[in-house]
Amino acid sequence: MLLRRTVRMIMVLVAVLTVALAGAAEGGARTARAEEHRPPHVRQLLFFNHAYGVLDRETADAIEHSGYLRDFADFQVRTTTGAGGQTWTGRYVYGRETYLELFGVGDLPGQDGAFGSTGMGVSTERAGDLATVTERLREQGIANPIEFRQTRDFGDGVPVPWFDAVFTTGQYDRFGPWAMEYLPEYLADPRSNTEPAGYPGDVGRERYLSDGYRDHLLRDVTSIRLAVSARDLANTVPLLRAGGFVVRPVADGGVVADRGGTTIRFDAVSPDQAGLRQVELSLNCLVAYRHEERIGRSTLVAGPGIRAVWTFDQSRAADGTAK
Repeated sequence: MLLRRTVRMIMVLVAVLTVALAGAAEGGARTARAEEHRPPHVRQLLFFNHAYGVLDRETADAIEHSGYLRDFADFQVRTTTGAGGQTWTGRYVYGRETYLELFGVGDLPGQDGAFGSTGMGVSTERAGDLATVTERLREQGIANPIEFRQTRDFGDGVPVPWFDAVFTTGQYDRFGPWAMEYLPEYLADPRSNTEPAGYPGDVGRERYLSDGYRDHLLRDVTSIRLAVSARDLANTVPLLRAGGFVVRPVADGGVVADRGGTTIRFDAVSPDQAGLRQVELSLNCLVAYRHEERIGRSTLVAGPGIRAVWTFDQSRAADGTAK
């Protein structure tokens, strides 16, 4: 989505102004109730919501037209209008609490539409927790976290407040993470097709997403692996820690983050090698056999068991584009 681009534009405007003035239910209920018994300083505040990746055109088109994906998952191709009238068209693979947003090269403007660009949203389950995350970022030395409100236009030209977000920085190479909290105005709008609150202050992922996953094999994203630059990784770790993730280093210089419902693995690479590498998925029912589906330059393997693995070929030609 275009959050990162919007944040960069806001930072430029703030900088200019500064210079001038001198002379910014079920699963959700269970998760939230379990976490509320933890002491406030260790309670999990953020959970994996979704990630997006910019893929080569062949793979993006194959995903868009895949008959198998439409059976495998609650799948949509949707154009969204956000803050400032910016629009984006993504290929959405929805689970029960988590989802994937997939683009092709050039689907997003500028740097965000480059092959290998990725992003990730981690979200709260309880209203008000984003403010605590923001305060924890300041305690880690992020003096000025960037706060942003995203809106959504359902087609009548009237922006509806959608979610609040916070970033550690507006400067990045190919990967940008943000923390987010869905807003009551959006959840109450009948056009959002969200579920009733499962508990007081419920702004959780399960409430936000539909129950369409029940009619398909895919249940949720259980693990994701992203290749990111050292700078992008350094900007990500404070956000994860502020949300309660346990972040531990791995041998290649990357990190693994646990405790947010989905295991997140970051490989440390040069910026020109960044990208979405692999996603592990849970299934709604047991699959007795192994099915392998080639989708463009990606491979989705479902079963045997209640697990699927989707691997993306992010190899590049000498000019830095997909081979």
